[in-house]
Amino acid sequence: MFLARIEGTVVATVKHPTLDGCRFLVAQRLEADGSAAAEPIAVVDWLGAARGATVMVSTDGDIAREKLGNNTPARMVVVGIVDSAQSPAGGIA
Repeated sequence: MFLARIEGTVVATVKHPTLDGCRFLVAQRLEADGSAAAEPIAVVDWLGAARGATVMVSTDGDIAREKLGNNTPARMVVVGIVDSAQSPAGGIA
């Protein structure tokens, strides 16, 4: 699990059948100091996260399989919208 900032949305007209009706977002993984880490990723969102929101992303595919079925290719799922976070170094807020 990691924190990420929502940067935008993804529109896919053709996708795996288990993903019909899912909302996809572009998420930028965050380091402890709040800076961007690595490349942005696509995540599945059922919670309604808005652009600019900090979210918790699960990398455990069991969450997606439980909701979408055992053969879904989804793995990264928004599991929480963060109100505030603080690291010992005073990073993410």
